[in-house]
Amino acid sequence: MRAYDLADPYPWVTTDDDAMTAARLFAKRRLPALLVVDPDERPYAVVPGSQLLRAAVPDFALNEPVLADILRDDHVERLAEKLHGLTVAQWIPRHGTVPAVVGRDTSAVRIAALMARTHTPLVAVVENDGERTRTVGAVTAARLMEYFLAQG
Repeated sequence: MRAYDLADPYPWVTTDDDAMTAARLFAKRRLPALLVVDPDERPYAVVPGSQLLRAAVPDFALNEPVLADILRDDHVERLAEKLHGLTVAQWIPRHGTVPAVVGRDTSAVRIAALMARTHTPLVAVVENDGERTRTVGAVTAARLMEYFLAQG
């Protein structure tokens, strides 16, 4: 089975979209990761949900987990306030956002290896028509697991 056969339509946002709108899409659809594309629909980033939550946690609590225990939920800045006025590109973490991308003919085993190696729950599938590369869908870890289980 190839990437194109395993790929499902997957919602994406662009780098220029409003961060709050993107966060709401992520939460409402309960996505494993946020797929971000550039204005030409080329993959820009795949950001796992755990990394999106970084904006809700103060830096000192990330660096010293014991300090997180003394914070109550109402002491943490509201995520909505932090995201107000930001674009998606301004919100997402700068490190580790290189998207995991495969072509439409990539094998299921190669996709699984990429996911395992990069610790990503989502791989963007792209196609190139000779003039431009565009995102056509995504393969999630759950979809890939479903495929492998059906083989056994």
